[in-house]
Amino acid sequence: MYAVVNIAGQQFKVTETQKLYVPLLAEEIGSTVEFSEVLMFSDGNALQIGTPSVANASVTAKVLAHIKDEKVIVFKKKRRKGFRKLNGHRQRLTQIEIERITK
Repeated sequence: MYAVVNIAGQQFKVTETQKLYVPLLAEEIGSTVEFSEVLMFSDGNALQIGTPSVANASVTAKVLAHIKDEKVIVFKKKRRKGFRKLNGHRQRLTQIEIERITK
């Protein structure tokens, strides 16, 4: 059984007991989160595609941790002008574990 769910503007294909990283959620560690915008649902036999979401379907997940992703370095340089600019960014993520997919 799997579902395609919209989490913070991004679509994820999830199965039960799967761990994944999503954009930062404003939930406490250890709390449960319910995502009701399920775009597609499959129980192994039938496939339901929502218009735009499947009615009465939801995905329940548990928040495991809040982390920062690896640093991305942005370096800009213009030759012969003496212009150099160094910038770094670390995206904040939330690790969740999918507990239940219900229809």
